[in-house]
Amino acid sequence: MKKVSTKGSLREEDMRSEYDFPSMKRAVRGKHYKAYRSGHKVEIHQADGTISVQYFKLEDGAVLLAPDVKKYFPDSEAVNKALRSLIEIIPSKRRITANIK
Repeated sequence: MKKVSTKGSLREEDMRSEYDFPSMKRAVRGKHYKAYRSGHKVEIHQADGTISVQYFKLEDGAVLLAPDVKKYFPDSEAVNKALRSLIEIIPSKRRITANIK
């Protein structure tokens, strides 16, 4: 089956009525950012009826990777290695001004 690309060609009238997202007009980017960074808990409901609770808090400097990126960079070492190789190709003049900011 051939994939049909709709990139850039989707119009509002092409949307089905059941896909109407009226709340998107009031969407706020980063609405839950501060609360998430301050920590959150995850409840895991086990098959036997018990609930396991885990608490998570991102440390300062922590970065969340998107799932598609994470499959290429499974750990901090891989991410740091890739970023260091990018730093090496940045012209030295730009690197100096970036460190000043």
